[in-house]
Amino acid sequence: MTAVTNSSPKGGSTMPLPNARASASPWLTVILLCVGQMMIVLDQNIVNVALPAVQRGLGFSSENLVWVVNAYVIPFGGLLLLAGRLGDLIGRKAVFLTGIVLFSASSVLCGAAASETVLIASRFLQGIGGAVASACILGMVATVFSERREQAQAIAAYSFASAGGGAVGPLLGGVLTDLLSWHWIFFINAPIGAVLVLVGARVLPRDRGEGMGKSTDFLGALLVMAGMMLLVYTIVDAERVGWGALQTLLLGPVSLLLLIGFVARQATAAKPLLPLRFFRSRSLTAANIVQFLMIGGMFGLLFFGTLYLQQVLKYSSLQAGMGFVPIAVVIAVVSLGLSTRLITRFGQRAMLLLGLALIIGAFVMLSFARVNGVYLVDFLPASLVMGLGFGLAAPAVMGLGMSAVTPAESGIASGLFNTTQQIGGAMGLTVLSALVSARTNSLTAAGKTEAESLAGGYHVAFLAAAGFTLTALVIGTVLLKATPPEGMEQQGMASSEENAPVS
Repeated sequence: MTAVTNSSPKGGSTMPLPNARASASPWLTVILLCVGQMMIVLDQNIVNVALPAVQRGLGFSSENLVWVVNAYVIPFGGLLLLAGRLGDLIGRKAVFLTGIVLFSASSVLCGAAASETVLIASRFLQGIGGAVASACILGMVATVFSERREQAQAIAAYSFASAGGGAVGPLLGGVLTDLLSWHWIFFINAPIGAVLVLVGARVLPRDRGEGMGKSTDFLGALLVMAGMMLLVYTIVDAERVGWGALQTLLLGPVSLLLLIGFVARQATAAKPLLPLRFFRSRSLTAANIVQFLMIGGMFGLLFFGTLYLQQVLKYSSLQAGMGFVPIAVVIAVVSLGLSTRLITRFGQRAMLLLGLALIIGAFVMLSFARVNGVYLVDFLPASLVMGLGFGLAAPAVMGLGMSAVTPAESGIASGLFNTTQQIGGAMGLTVLSALVSARTNSLTAAGKTEAESLAGGYHVAFLAAAGFTLTALVIGTVLLKATPPEGMEQQGMASSEENAPVS
């Protein structure tokens, strides 16, 4: 059964939304959206491998090079929540296609950049386009189908696009940079974006949204945009200037005050951007916290795993990228094949907890990776376990969170989930980087070799990431209620109040 409905994925009525038209090709819709998500996630990870080539090509200083990444991350993380709500108000299809156009056009500007300033400015525009496009994707994917098994399959496909894109990014970045040039890590987005816009204009279901009236919360939009962008900037720049620096101590509280003002505004606005009743749902709140911690750990794998292969095992960029292929393959197999059947049979909570336990085990295995290690022994087994764990956990946590809202508000829920991912990743990577730096310097001062010092630092990062994930496991165990297997769930069964869809 295919429809855009007013029911949660747990069951209940399946009335189509009055302002939406179901897609005539539902799986084509899901594939299209997942390609868009993978393109955006790839771009976030593909750049890291190409940074040395960018530095040589444009003469970047070491201090400014980080802004090739930060100029994208700041608007991306800051605008997701607002963009998701705009999707609910003016239509998710229009917001998605607008974001893809901006993302693709700015990608061309990035590829053609001939100076530091042009590239950084173009990356900022690309971050805006990426946020606008991706904010609504999960909400659209989750509402294509009304039947529970098909919903689980669609969310699993989205999970693969997100996680698989992150794992494939280093490989594709290495291939394009080595065989062509760094310019092509950006140019490749243009033809993909053109296809997405041309096909999406015909295939994606039309929805009018709630409408932008006089009561629309523009003050709330300004507060959350300023607060989130300033918070992301403070986090990503804290590693450079230090957590105790005047800039961090000043901007951090200011960003929090702006976000507190946003929360206060939401309590009084006639048409709030983020209704505070959302957080009465224990499933939605807990799922976002679990994802925050899980993604914080996963960023550690992608970043420090790549550094371990390159700086300790002395792999080239292309070889290091190839080292992440097994993770992408396992995530694909589990997300697109196994997870849906297991979630349908055993429930989302059970698969989330199992996936988190496997991720913890993988990080612990990586903490024993040797200085003179061998890929097949020191990295591959842990990466396979990681892929299995993430392939089970990611669809489950997204399904638990999205089941707590109605399709009419899936845009803001999608934006919230994406915001949680970005803030979790940024904060996690910053904390892990500080731990790595402290441990590496300590080992260097003790007379260890460079490789031994780096490996010791990465071991601390992997153990800390295991700690993040363990905390997520505890929270999921305590706060998330078990979801019944599909065969035991009866149509129209009333959910408990705390886990009922927000309405």
